[in-house]
Amino acid sequence: MQNPALSHQRPAARRQRGFTLIELMVVLAIIGVLAALIVPNVLGRADDARITAARTDVGNLTQALKLYKLDNQRFPTPEQGLRALVLRPTTEPVPANWKPYLDKLPNDPWGRPYQYMNPGLRSEVEVLSFGADGQAGGEGNNADIGSWQ
Repeated sequence: MQNPALSHQRPAARRQRGFTLIELMVVLAIIGVLAALIVPNVLGRADDARITAARTDVGNLTQALKLYKLDNQRFPTPEQGLRALVLRPTTEPVPANWKPYLDKLPNDPWGRPYQYMNPGLRSEVEVLSFGADGQAGGEGNNADIGSWQ
């Protein structure tokens, strides 16, 4: 009988294998094709998200203006502007029942302040963003986004 401790048999050598260059190239090609299909769809969504955010902000500002009017029987004057929703106006007419209607005044998704018109062109007051280009009018991403929509 042989003593197992004295046996010089080695276990079968494990083969460690990596990826071949061809396998890596195939995976990278698949990732490239997927990226080419997905990235254009995702990039277009950023503009849609900004437009949706602007519409939401305009709606919130319009609601805050309506609450202001309920409490004070008038909308803020053009001079008081949207700041009247955050800070008590000190210019006439000073609102008698003012309270803070917003914590802070947002900028539009393109980083510019929202516009306030009193009187508005389409309604008593209007809140709007000039869109991506920051200019009145425009089409697509450059179109105005306002409370009349």
